[in-house]
Parts: sequence; structure tokens; C-alpha cells
Amino acid sequence: MQFHIANMECGGCARGVTRAIQSVDPKAIVETDPPARRVTVQSEQPQTAFLPTLEAAGFPATPA
Repeated sequence: MQFHIANMECGGCARGVTRAIQSVDPKAIVETDPPARRVTVQSEQPQTAFLPTLEAAGFPATPA
């Protein structure tokens, strides 16, 4: 699954996004692309499970 995160602009943001995602699913595989503001996640959790956590962490996301 992919997310677009408009305010993920740097490596620090990418680490914050990764921590937020892995707080929902510690086994999730997360690939971030800050220049494209895109995150790819491999997880057995549904995409909707991550949206509230990302928003609470300051990284509102939209499914891409």
C-alpha cells in the first residue's frame, strides 16, 4: 500500500513516519521517498489502520 504525505520533506520526517507506522505494526516494512512525499508499506494491517496514527504524529496521509 502507498500513502502520500504532503509534509514529509526530509529524513527526519521519514523517520517519524516510519516510527508511527511501526507503532501500529512493528513488523511492517516501510520505504519512504521524501522528495516524492510517498511512503510504501508492506503490512497485514489494513491501510485505514495507519491513517489516524499518522495524523496524530503530525503527518496526515492520503492513500495513493
